[in-house]
Amino acid sequence: MALSYKARRRWSLIILLVGLPLYIILAVNIVALFDRPSIWVELLVYVGLGVLWAFPLKAVFKGVGQPDPDANQSRGD
Repeated sequence: MALSYKARRRWSLIILLVGLPLYIILAVNIVALFDRPSIWVELLVYVGLGVLWAFPLKAVFKGVGQPDPDANQSRGD
C-alpha cells in the first residue's frame, strides 16, 4: 500500500523529530557497551549507523521536498 504525499510528509516529520533522536541514543548506548575502540573504528561504526537508518525509510522520504503532485489534480487543471 503506497502512502499519500501528505502521509509521507507527516511520517517523515515524525521520524526526524522523534525516531532519529531515539536511534542516536540507541546507537551511542550500543557503542558504549564495548571497550572503547580506536577513534577510526568508532568513527566507522557511527558513520555506518548514520547511513543505515535511512535505507529502510527511503520510500517515506522520497519526494517529500517536492511540491504536492496531487495539488494540480484537485483544482481541476
